[in-house]
Amino acid sequence: MAVRASDEMVDVLAKWGVDNIYGLPGDSVDTTIDALYRAQDKITFTHVLHEEVAALAASAHAKLTGKLGVCLSIGGPGAIHLLNGLYDAKMDHVPVLAILGQVQSKLLNTDFFQEVDTHVLFDDVAVYNKIIMDPQSLPRIMDEAIRTAISKKGVAVLTIPDDIPDHMIKDNFTPNVDNFQMENYKVDDNQIKQALEMIKIHSNPIVLAGVGIKHAKKEMKAFIEKYKIPIILTMPAKGLVDDDHPYNLGQLGKLGTKPAFEMMQKADLVIMIGTDYPYAPYLNKKVDAIQIDTNADRLGKRRHVNIAIQADAKEALTRLNELGETVSNRPYLDEAISKIGQWRSWMQDVYSKKHQGVLPSLMFHNLSQSAPSDTIWSIDVGTSTAFGARFLTAKASQDYTISAWLGTMGCALPGAIAAKKAFPDRPVYAVAGDGATAMVMQDFATAVKYDLPMLYIVLNNKLLAFIEYEQQSAGQQNYGISLPEIDFAKVAEACGGIGERITTDEEFSAAIKKYRRPEKPVLLDVAVTDEAPLPGKIMMDEAKGYAKFGFDHLVDKKSLPELPPMKEILRSFL
Repeated sequence: MAVRASDEMVDVLAKWGVDNIYGLPGDSVDTTIDALYRAQDKITFTHVLHEEVAALAASAHAKLTGKLGVCLSIGGPGAIHLLNGLYDAKMDHVPVLAILGQVQSKLLNTDFFQEVDTHVLFDDVAVYNKIIMDPQSLPRIMDEAIRTAISKKGVAVLTIPDDIPDHMIKDNFTPNVDNFQMENYKVDDNQIKQALEMIKIHSNPIVLAGVGIKHAKKEMKAFIEKYKIPIILTMPAKGLVDDDHPYNLGQLGKLGTKPAFEMMQKADLVIMIGTDYPYAPYLNKKVDAIQIDTNADRLGKRRHVNIAIQADAKEALTRLNELGETVSNRPYLDEAISKIGQWRSWMQDVYSKKHQGVLPSLMFHNLSQSAPSDTIWSIDVGTSTAFGARFLTAKASQDYTISAWLGTMGCALPGAIAAKKAFPDRPVYAVAGDGATAMVMQDFATAVKYDLPMLYIVLNNKLLAFIEYEQQSAGQQNYGISLPEIDFAKVAEACGGIGERITTDEEFSAAIKKYRRPEKPVLLDVAVTDEAPLPGKIMMDEAKGYAKFGFDHLVDKKSLPELPPMKEILRSFL
C-alpha cells in the first residue's frame, strides 16, 4: 500500500505522543501543513505570529512537561527566527524537534529565493541535524530525530525540501516507540554508603540541587529533613522544594540570597544533585563534594568531587533515605535557619518601604500570596527574574519556568502559551518587563485566538531596568536604556483580550483578586517604580563599580545619583 510521505511523517509524530506543533505556514512547508490539516484529530497546529515564539513555546513545553516540544517553520527567514528559541532549549537541556521547510530539491544549490543552507546554520544548536533527500526515508529519519532529541535532551532539526513530503511511498515503517527506553543507571549501594559516611563525618553539609530533582521532589524533601541539611536550589529549580521551607536558602549567585552565599562558604561538604550549576566562582571549591547526575559529562565538570554517582536523582535519593541513620540535630542547620529567617525579615522591610507608584518587590509578594497552589509561573529575564527569585514564594505543587541559561528576553509570553496549551485546567501567570513584552507582544493575540486564559503582567517603567543596574555595578554611566512609552493595556484590548492600566498598589491588589482565575487572556500594564534588584551579596568589585558610577555621575551631571536605600546596600554588602 502506498501513502503520502507527509502523512506517514505526521503519523510517526502522533505515535510518539506529539499532540501540538507551534509554527507558521508558508510556501516551503505547505505540504507538511497540508498533512497536518488531514490529521487534525491527532495533532493540533498552533499558529503563532512569530517563529521565535514558536520555538520558545516548544522549549517551554518541554521544560514543563518533560516531553518533546515541536516547532515548524518555512526555510530561510522563518528558520532563522527559530534559532533563539532552539538555543534556549539546547542550553536548558530539553528535547525539541524543529521541522524546517526548504526550497524544492531540484532547486537546491541554485541560489533560489529564500534558499538558506539550514543544515550548516543549525549545526551548532542541534544534537541531530539532517536534510531529507529521499521521500521513503522521511518517516525513518523523523523517528530517529525524535529518539535522539529525547535521549540526548537536545534539539533535533529536520530540513525538508517541500516536494519531498508530497511523494507517495511504501507504507512499511513502524516507529520505535515501544522499543525505546532511556538509559537506566543502576544505583551502586557501595557508593551510596560512601556518600552516607561522608555526610556522617562532616558537620556542615549543604545541598545544591537543580532541575534534575523535578521528578524527585518528595525524596529530596525527605533527604534534607532526615539528615538536617540546608538546601540551595538553582534558579530553574526554584520551588521544587517549597520556597518557604525552613531549610530552603533560596538561590545562589547574583540573583540569590545572602544566606545561600554565606552558608555555602561555611560548608565543609557540598552535595550537588541534578545540576550543572554554571557559576563556579560561587561554589566552595575548598571542601569535599558529592555529585549525583545521570550525565557522566557533568560529574566533576565545575569542581572536583570526591564521590561521583552516575544515577537518577530519584533512585539515588531513595537509597540514601533508606540506608542512612536519621540525624537528630545539626548546629550548622540551626545557623542556616536563623540566617534565612533574618533574610526573609529583611525582604519584608524591602517590600514595606515607602514608595510612589507600584513597588515591584511588593507586587511580586502580593502576587505570590494570591496565586492558587497549582499555578504555573512563566517569568521573563531581567528584573522579572530578579524580583521573582526574591519575592515569589513558589511551591512544590506549582511549576516555574524561565529562560535559565540563554536568558533571552521575551520568553514569558511563549512560556505562558505553552503552559496553557499543555495544562488547560491550571492557572498560568506570566511576568515580564516592558522591554521583553515589546519583543513578542503580537502573540498576545495568539493567546486570545486559541482561548488561553492567563494573567500576563507587564512591569512598565519605560526602562531596561536590569541593564541600568548592570551598568552601574560595572562603574558605567547609564546610556541607551530608555524605552518608548507603550500602553500595553490598549495593545491587549486591540488583540481582543482584557487590558488594565495599574498605577497603585491598591489597584494591583484588586486586579489580581479579580483575575485570580481569569476566563480570558488578561494583561495588567503596571506602572512600576524603578527599584534596584540588588544582588543578595554585593561583591567587592561590584561595590567599587557602584562607587565609580556615583563619582562619575557627580562629575558629569553635577548631581548625586538616586541610589537604593543605604540600609539595603549595607545588608547586601556587609
